[in-house]
Amino acid sequence: MTNIPETGRTPRVQIRLIVIQVLVFSLLLTLGGRLWYLQIRQGKEYTDEAKNNHVQQVVQPAVRGSILDARGIPLADNETRLVVSASRTELMKMKDDGKGVLTKLAGVLKMKPKDVTDKVRLCDAETPQPCWNGSPFQPIPVTDEATTQQALQIRERAEDFPGITAEPTAVRRYPAPGKSRTSQVLGYLSPVTDGEIEKAKDSDSPFLRSDMVGRSGLERTYDKALRGKAGVTRYEVDNMGRVLGRAESDPGRPGSSVVTSIDARVQAVAEYELAQAMKVVRKETDKITGRPYEADSGAVVVMESKTGRIVSMASQPDYDPNAWVGGISGKEYARLTGKNSNYPLLNRAIQGQAPAGSIFKVVSASAAVRAGYDFDGRYDCSSSYSLGSRSFANFESQGHGPISLGDALKFSCNTVFYRLGHQEWQRDGGLKPKKDAHDWFYRTAHDFGLGAETGIDLPNEVKGRIPDRKWKQSFWEANKDVWCKQGKKGGDYVQQIAYESCLEGNQLKAFDSINYAIGQGDVLVTPIQMATAYAAISNGGTLFDPTVGKALISPDGKSIEEIKPQPHGKLPVDAKTIADLDKGLRSVVEPGGTAAWRFGGWPQDKIPMRAKTGTAQVYGKQTTSWFATYTDDFTIVMTISQGGTGSGASGPAVRNIYDALYGLDDEGNQDLKRALLPGPQKTLPKVLPDGTIEAPPIAPYTPSKKVEGGQEQLAGPPPLAGTPLNRRD
Repeated sequence: MTNIPETGRTPRVQIRLIVIQVLVFSLLLTLGGRLWYLQIRQGKEYTDEAKNNHVQQVVQPAVRGSILDARGIPLADNETRLVVSASRTELMKMKDDGKGVLTKLAGVLKMKPKDVTDKVRLCDAETPQPCWNGSPFQPIPVTDEATTQQALQIRERAEDFPGITAEPTAVRRYPAPGKSRTSQVLGYLSPVTDGEIEKAKDSDSPFLRSDMVGRSGLERTYDKALRGKAGVTRYEVDNMGRVLGRAESDPGRPGSSVVTSIDARVQAVAEYELAQAMKVVRKETDKITGRPYEADSGAVVVMESKTGRIVSMASQPDYDPNAWVGGISGKEYARLTGKNSNYPLLNRAIQGQAPAGSIFKVVSASAAVRAGYDFDGRYDCSSSYSLGSRSFANFESQGHGPISLGDALKFSCNTVFYRLGHQEWQRDGGLKPKKDAHDWFYRTAHDFGLGAETGIDLPNEVKGRIPDRKWKQSFWEANKDVWCKQGKKGGDYVQQIAYESCLEGNQLKAFDSINYAIGQGDVLVTPIQMATAYAAISNGGTLFDPTVGKALISPDGKSIEEIKPQPHGKLPVDAKTIADLDKGLRSVVEPGGTAAWRFGGWPQDKIPMRAKTGTAQVYGKQTTSWFATYTDDFTIVMTISQGGTGSGASGPAVRNIYDALYGLDDEGNQDLKRALLPGPQKTLPKVLPDGTIEAPPIAPYTPSKKVEGGQEQLAGPPPLAGTPLNRRD
């Protein structure tokens, strides 16, 4: 066998290696070039295409829970409507930004083109309502009142209406059972904003862009429970919109229902009687100004005395919360918020502030006892009280001689409290307060819960004001520059007051404490504060957080979470003083008392009534009417701004509410079959096996009326002989 030399094979191997190297290098060069082409030259194009391969979310909005009255009657629920919506995202892709489509849509819906375009524009600081304050990527409702024919036109001619949908949708409804609107208590909804979505994204209850959220009232307080959880189905799609697969999905959950302590029947009575009282008093002439009473606003609170639960809360002027459903119109928005609207969105039961007038005297009487004065002692009820050259008079300069604090409440004697307020101011050091000054009159007001929120489960409650020394100092520091600029010695009334305030507005003066003792001066209270205080006198001294919500019931009815009454304090007086106050307030409705003419024929032996009348003076306005009352079961406080006197303006309405509650006729005879609520509602509505809640029927309130002297009047006991129609307190 012949051997081949090794040296003969070496060049051949080297050539092969070189060829392989060239081939590999060529492949790498080709691959590198292709990568450069794809990632650098065409990188943006392919990146854009890749972005279109993503996950799409399909949201099934949760059905919002209902708000029910104490017997299960819906105050707010949902109904199915045909909703026409516009996709702003699709409209903005068109050359004319969708104006042509929206104009055609307006023709189908029989709306003005401007009204349609206004509804789909985005809200900002310079854009007035109507506009969309929700997410720009969410379908924007144009109307929730489309007819079946209109919806069919839009769907059958889809090519003419790109970006427009017409679908049956669950829409919020405020049915006003028995004509009880309950406006400010319920509140209203509007779309979630991008800011809210961002803020809540890491919380246990994040928002979706399709969510509607509560903006006021119970809709806001219990929004999380009512809103439930929307169902979200996620699909993987390519850049052509083709579904590649189904990703993880979240099941939806309907919202829970909120059962309230509101009784729709009593609410209807309260709303009607408040509005009627304001209408009646506008026909009367104010003897001080010579003009008819304006009665521009008012509020009434009906509360369970022993729990603080709200049975009824009405505020005037009110509004129809359905105006917000589906987007509010510009005209309606201006009517609710404009300069001449008188702001019906305000809940004056918790946001209306005014001097308390004589209903404040229960606080002053309590303060006097804490300061060492005997409740049954003798105090001079003179016709006037003098401070230097100034004279502070009783109404009509009427005096009653030496009387007890109980009688001072009965006759609403100002001069008794003037003296007590002045004396305590002097004992505390006057203009040079002692370091250990007790300030009983101011401290007692704070201990009654005044000057602070009551804790009611409604948003935006205001605190009112107790003008003690600390407040005087802080108020002066905040306003002294304005006062010094505005003030003028010897100028008109306003200029002179500003001049004096500039120099010594931080001092608590004698006349401040004199006025304060009868609930005047810089005192500000709200109806809910006074209702809470009077209910505490009724129940023996416990101050409760007022509550409207009574229970949360899950959609299937299997879970019920009760909202139990919570106390937040005690009255700062002992049981004997509370009993003395109760006795004094009872005498107010008995012969000789300032409210007796409004409670003629009342069955005092069966249903003991206690009351205090009040007439507050406000600079530049007519007097404000206050009427605070309670029985063992209920506390009712009513106020009418620029309405005159307590018993004169508010008295008939409060009496009529009590008559409806207890089923009383004009003579005080009780018919329990006619009684709306002879005692507090203790049980919750019945939940049926399918999770629905049983609701009894309700009829509108029909007030009984009688005709006297050719003029129709509200039914009620006639005034006592010789009593002026609109007497003070």
